[in-house]
Amino acid sequence: MRKAMAALTVVAFLALLVDVAGDSRPAVALLPGALFLFVATLGYAWVERRESLKYPYIGLLLILGFAVFVLSGASVGATLLLVVLVIQTTLLLPIAVVVGMVAVIPFFHTGMELAEGVREGLGLFAAVLFAAVVTKLLMREQEARAELAAAHERLREYAAQIEALAALRERNRVARDIHDGLGHALTVMQMQIKAARAVPGRADEMLAKAQEQAEEALREVRRSVGTLREPRTAEPLTDTLRELAEAAGVVTDLDIRGTRRALPPETEEALFRTAQEGLTNVRKHARASRASLVLDYSKSDTVWIEVRDDGPGAVTGDSGGFGLLGLRERAAQLGGALTFDSSPDGGALLRMEVPG
Repeated sequence: MRKAMAALTVVAFLALLVDVAGDSRPAVALLPGALFLFVATLGYAWVERRESLKYPYIGLLLILGFAVFVLSGASVGATLLLVVLVIQTTLLLPIAVVVGMVAVIPFFHTGMELAEGVREGLGLFAAVLFAAVVTKLLMREQEARAELAAAHERLREYAAQIEALAALRERNRVARDIHDGLGHALTVMQMQIKAARAVPGRADEMLAKAQEQAEEALREVRRSVGTLREPRTAEPLTDTLRELAEAAGVVTDLDIRGTRRALPPETEEALFRTAQEGLTNVRKHARASRASLVLDYSKSDTVWIEVRDDGPGAVTGDSGGFGLLGLRERAAQLGGALTFDSSPDGGALLRMEVPG
């Protein structure tokens, strides 16, 4: 915009030179014309960001433009300089000032014969009005482009934030899967190996179970990797819970209540992990001889699962470590709730209820 405006100002001054040389216009008009050229080309960038100087600057250009117009006898070059004046007024000052400038400039023809003055005044009015309108449209286009660029930048920032959040969520999910799956299998292996060392006569049996758990751990690793690569076809939840209860390491009763129905994969995963974490905690911490695992479909809009044992109960203030933290995150993501506390009947009670 600045370069185009400077070029137009130079063209207007050259037109004034042609007017003076070719039409025998008074050469004295070149002095205010040169001052107008100097101020309009070099002064605009300096005044643009100085609010206090904008009105004096436009006022000076108006005086110089009027002087050129009068001294040159309303030449073409003078008219072009007035167009430059209107353009700069539109760029620097409020629209009300622009309207006033457009309304005043045609009266520079006052003093001519009436018919000629009206004709020339209307022509000048059309020229400066056109200049003001086009300049305002260009300003709005530039503002729209700037707003669009800012919006694109915000969208890029939002996309980066979403990507970071998605990566964090995926890391948390993988961490939960490793803890809940591989951690569970390794815990069982550890207890079987301890039992084999404590009871040498049953070493083969205990080591065989430890081997089974090692194989389960490998399957869990493959399962987690497969989940990262592509969707999998999961086994029915009731079947996986039955297998989990059989391999729990303590006598575990499984109770399925209500009519089994299809649940979203993430819901079944959360319920399975709750049972897995609960039985792991029973085996590691509860000092219990028996556990019960209940999956309840009785309610139409929710499903819940609980693990209960006959041990001494939950320790007050126990947060449950990473396992329960991961379960709470799963429950929160599904819009459900997780509780872990001592049961009124004795022992500890872990329960998750989620929509489904």
